[in-house]
Amino acid sequence: MKKKSTTTETKLLLPKQVEADARHEQLKIFLKKNSEKLWSGSSVLVPASDLSEGLRTVLGAARGKDRLTRGIESIERLLENEANGLALVDKKTGEKRVQRISRLLVMSSDGVERFYRKVESLLREHGERVMALRLSVDAKQLGEAVFGPEKAVKLFLVEHKEDVAAILLALVDPTTPA
Repeated sequence: MKKKSTTTETKLLLPKQVEADARHEQLKIFLKKNSEKLWSGSSVLVPASDLSEGLRTVLGAARGKDRLTRGIESIERLLENEANGLALVDKKTGEKRVQRISRLLVMSSDGVERFYRKVESLLREHGERVMALRLSVDAKQLGEAVFGPEKAVKLFLVEHKEDVAAILLALVDPTTPA
């Protein structure tokens, strides 16, 4: 499959729910100011944030709706299956849809270079519809905050655009869930 450009090389089309929100411009500024290299040798920039109470709330809500996928292999399969399905629909209709961010990779900040290179690969492959967010917590803190006690999680995928929008908006309004 042809590699797509990264989210840093193209203009991100955020979910329509985000674009319609009054915090949209504030979010764009936040994303620009708080982006950092995915790993030291990377050209891919990803936004970084603390794990605020607002983020905990919206991440917990997404988990409660069973809209999170853990594990890099499971995430790869899911994204590839979705990409294949979208390509079939585009072929059937004869039109290529406008891709918007509808999936969000959420990761801890304690991964090794190899892990971040794998995340970069996912972003290069699916970057038109997948965005990443690095939280300033380790895998244990992230896992416990989202999945419960004694759970360590370095990466998970938020699978639904409504939850992605809520998470993105919580970045600029950390005290109030979106």
